[in-house]
Amino acid sequence: MTTTTVENFNPKGNVVWRWLAGALAVAFGIATLVEGGHVLFGGPSAQAEAGNVVSFVLLFNFGAGFAYVLGGVATVTRRAWAVWVARVVAVTTVVVFAAFGVHVLQGGAFELRTVVAMSLRSAFWIAQALVLPALLRSGRPS
Repeated sequence: MTTTTVENFNPKGNVVWRWLAGALAVAFGIATLVEGGHVLFGGPSAQAEAGNVVSFVLLFNFGAGFAYVLGGVATVTRRAWAVWVARVVAVTTVVVFAAFGVHVLQGGAFELRTVVAMSLRSAFWIAQALVLPALLRSGRPS
């Protein structure tokens, strides 16, 4: 039985995974910018429709949307610094999620979809931060 580890990915197969990881990051970033921008700049009706928005989470996610796109493009173009973008986004997302948790525990108003979205964002960027080093390394001379 063969064991597959991060170190022995198939380099040709990694091209597909790298493009998928990058494309997902870009798509996630664009969706984040569109949705966050709608709430931030869409006027009172958009804000009312959004419900109990936690401002610091909304502002962070909107700003992070630009980093998602940047990190995704860097991943597709095989830039080593894409790993650092993923790590910074993962860490800051978890920190903001924890601050959101404090807000909720202190009785602050929130929407359940924020919990779901922050869970998804955290999981996605932690996975990116863990997998990108191998995806970007494979096929390069040691």
